[in-house]
Amino acid sequence: MPPKDSTMYKGRKRRRLVLISVSGVVLALAAGLVLRALNSEIVFFKSPTDIAQQGFTPGVKIRIGGLVKAASLTRAGDLATFTITDNANDIIASYRGILPDLFREGQGVVVDGTMNPDGTFTADTVLAKHDENYMPREVADALKEQGVWEGGGADQ
Repeated sequence: MPPKDSTMYKGRKRRRLVLISVSGVVLALAAGLVLRALNSEIVFFKSPTDIAQQGFTPGVKIRIGGLVKAASLTRAGDLATFTITDNANDIIASYRGILPDLFREGQGVVVDGTMNPDGTFTADTVLAKHDENYMPREVADALKEQGVWEGGGADQ
């Protein structure tokens, strides 16, 4: 049996290494492009206290959760203005459109939208809890930290 040529094995190893390297670069580029595309769609959840402590750049999409403050809801045509609270801090929010049927003062709410330069919030979407026991997990956790939420577990 003739001795095996070591240059043959070096060529295979080199091709395999190049193939793996190129595949890794292509995967990294694909992941980078996906993350960059999704970055504009990501919405971060915050409580009114988080916003008061950290502040937010006007125009950046955020999601705020808390309770609709009692006696804060006013309506003028299709514009509703209300205050979202976690009983430590308040944010005045406005929403143009039809509010969910279960939206009312003293109930949990999650709103998506943007902060305005004057510190108010313009909501694009308003979500109200769907029954007397439901509270989104993020909202329940934030309210529990404030000592406000006394319901059962979140999502129950």
